[in-house]
Amino acid sequence: MTSTRAAAGPVRAPAELALGARRRILRFAGDQQVHLGSSLSVVDLLVAVLRETGAPAGDPSDPGRPRLVLSKGHAVWALYAVLAEHGLLDTERPGPWAGHPVDGVPGVDAATGALGHGLSIGAGLAEAARLQGRGHRTHVVLGDGELNEGSVWEAAMFAAHRRLDRLVALVDVNGMQQEGTTAEVLDLGPLDRKWRAFGWRTVTVDGHDHAALRAALAETAAPDGQPTVLLAHTVKGKGVPFMEHSADWHTGTLDPARLAAALAALDRGRAVADD
Repeated sequence: MTSTRAAAGPVRAPAELALGARRRILRFAGDQQVHLGSSLSVVDLLVAVLRETGAPAGDPSDPGRPRLVLSKGHAVWALYAVLAEHGLLDTERPGPWAGHPVDGVPGVDAATGALGHGLSIGAGLAEAARLQGRGHRTHVVLGDGELNEGSVWEAAMFAAHRRLDRLVALVDVNGMQQEGTTAEVLDLGPLDRKWRAFGWRTVTVDGHDHAALRAALAETAAPDGQPTVLLAHTVKGKGVPFMEHSADWHTGTLDPARLAAALAALDRGRAVADD
């Protein structure tokens, strides 16, 4: 995969980065099957984490760099797109692209695929950093449907027991998974009370509000003996009305007409936001 380093230049606004990333995700779906709904919902979380950690400008070989684990690996299209918006990947090259994070891709700290493993990986990275006396944070992005996996809660118990306060989980709470709504498939609510019962500090935030995300992530910077989870409420298929809140667009491809319609919807949404 072709990689580049972002050239020095003006800092782009998070909303602009997110819009560019969503456009790239849609273009991916013009070439191959893509997990569209969950990728579109998680974009703003990934933009916020990379902005908070400064990872795009960092040295990828630095062992003390912040780590990002995309546990909901099927949303890798969002990660590819956000990295590309920072100049770290060339997503315009011909596909096919791997449908989950794989080793060797710049910006990928852990290969993920089977759901429920990412928080364990993140806890291991955070524990290693603690033992080595390093102060960087490890961020793990999970899906709310993924919380059905028992291994998530084993990792949550371990992280609280080891007081891994440099570990931050971000849950993409879009309320949907492949089979339907999370409430119908296996209702885990109320999530905030569950995470607190496992020893985590919880922060509930609008997962599409960049200012709120930045403030929430800033709260995690000071060690206090507890890992933190951000419960980020999002919209599956965010930005494309005919995909929003629809399990039908969990995965899909876009023919030229649908692709044009989806891109136009993003532009209309931007125009409304600018007004």
